[in-house]
Amino acid sequence: MVACTHLDQVRVTQLPDAVDGCEDCLLTGEPWLHLRICLECGHVGCCDDSPNRHASAHSRSTSHPIIRSLEPGEVWSWCFFDQVAMRIPEVQGETRIPPSPLGG
Repeated sequence: MVACTHLDQVRVTQLPDAVDGCEDCLLTGEPWLHLRICLECGHVGCCDDSPNRHASAHSRSTSHPIIRSLEPGEVWSWCFFDQVAMRIPEVQGETRIPPSPLGG
């Protein structure tokens, strides 16, 4: 079984109460599908099914390894470096998000 070797880089353990959407898409006026939060710095990006894939682009540009889904009812996290999904019990909270501009 593959395990994440980057859990020591998790800095965000309390999710924000609400976000406005993908930070990068909001700057450019482009749509997103699902939202992810970087657990190292709190950057909110869009998923790889979104046109711009900002969450994975953020990971590549910053070397921040782990994201967590902000979608309602989803509690999974993903490590881009180890390519493993997991649940991180220390990450708490639920975030209000706006509806996806792509209707997902």
